[in-house]
Amino acid sequence: MIFAAGSYIRSTTVALVAVFFVVSCSDEASQGNSDSPTNSVIPAVEAVEARYGSLPLSERLSGTVIAENQVELYPEISGRVAEVLVSNGDEVQEGDPLVRLDDTQYREQVQQAEASYRISNARLKQARARLRQLEAEYKRTKTLADRNLSSELEMETLEAQMASAEADVELAEAELERAQSTLEEQKEMLQRTVIRAPITGSVGQRNAEVGMQVGTGTHLFTIGNLGDLRVEVVLTEDMLNRIEIGQTAEIMAPTRDGQTEIIQAELSRISPFLNPVARSTEAEIDVSNEKGLLRPGMFVPVDILYGESEQATLLPTSALYTDPQTGEEGVYVATTLGSEVEPVESTPDDSGNPAPLTEPVDVEFKVIDVIAEGRMELGVAGVEPGDWVITVGQHLLTGGRRQARVRTSSWERILTLQGYQRNDLLQEVLNTQQQSPQQPTM
Repeated sequence: MIFAAGSYIRSTTVALVAVFFVVSCSDEASQGNSDSPTNSVIPAVEAVEARYGSLPLSERLSGTVIAENQVELYPEISGRVAEVLVSNGDEVQEGDPLVRLDDTQYREQVQQAEASYRISNARLKQARARLRQLEAEYKRTKTLADRNLSSELEMETLEAQMASAEADVELAEAELERAQSTLEEQKEMLQRTVIRAPITGSVGQRNAEVGMQVGTGTHLFTIGNLGDLRVEVVLTEDMLNRIEIGQTAEIMAPTRDGQTEIIQAELSRISPFLNPVARSTEAEIDVSNEKGLLRPGMFVPVDILYGESEQATLLPTSALYTDPQTGEEGVYVATTLGSEVEPVESTPDDSGNPAPLTEPVDVEFKVIDVIAEGRMELGVAGVEPGDWVITVGQHLLTGGRRQARVRTSSWERILTLQGYQRNDLLQEVLNTQQQSPQQPTM
């Protein structure tokens, strides 16, 4: 399956890029050549030079960011929160106290268990003393019986009393063990009133406040290691035929200035068991979070690179255009633009002088076959490497127009434009409009 992201770029990015370019270029065409009636009807467009090569084949997935050893913390007993010792974002070590519950009830239960233990221990001592007394009396009576100074009935009575005393000792020992177990259980319950960090990491999703009543189902915190994260993605049964452990994964992480930074990592693990209903499985990507761009719980786009396409002519995805009149899919080529024209190495944010518009050149719409489709580029047949292909302003060429004034551009500029978000492009358009001189109204 060849990665298909072109539909989104063609439907959204291309339209916005076109608005951005038309605002900046059409004004220049109309202002700089207002004396020429011919120029007023020849649109201004932007073109890039087609090149030859292969596309990386990728699968675009949606990933969920999870912290290493991420765990949700719940109390093991019920109680009222007496003290909260940490807040969101705090770093904790394994074993550090996080929350203290009111332990009055549990301390009283420990005291009762200690008292029961002491009582059981005293009963055991008493039963053992009784047994020793009977054993001594039995020994003395047996000596007398050997001399025919004691009756057989007395011996049988003492033997029965000794058996009963031994049973009392066993019972007292069992009661003492039970009392000791109860005491240990109550002490453990008392220890559970202090909720401690099970791992070393960062605290988040705090849901514990002093005075609130909590139970075993109350979520208090989430703890995880934010330095090392993993991104979980879902793979379909068909994807497993081409995606495997060790392949490169590109994670699209949002930056603080609203842009996107690509973090590269390797596909670390793939579960061998498929969901019997969805026929899908989970894969994990271990990733270092040195810059802190990823946060647990985020949904991020992930590209899994699994190979390369065949060699073909490469174009930016924004070059592909569907003629609204015929429905044909193709590109506009500036057929008479000389190969000696050099693209300008600039980005949409450059404040320097852009490349000038050319004199009118011939343009032709060519139907193409898309051989491979990547996230930002297309591999096509029907256009030759070195051809200048219109990437912005194609909609101005419909209606039978055969000429345009072209501003040449670099691949870097076009790919940067394609990577812009919708809001970024609209802001650029507004900024351009504000900077343009006001035209007199008629």
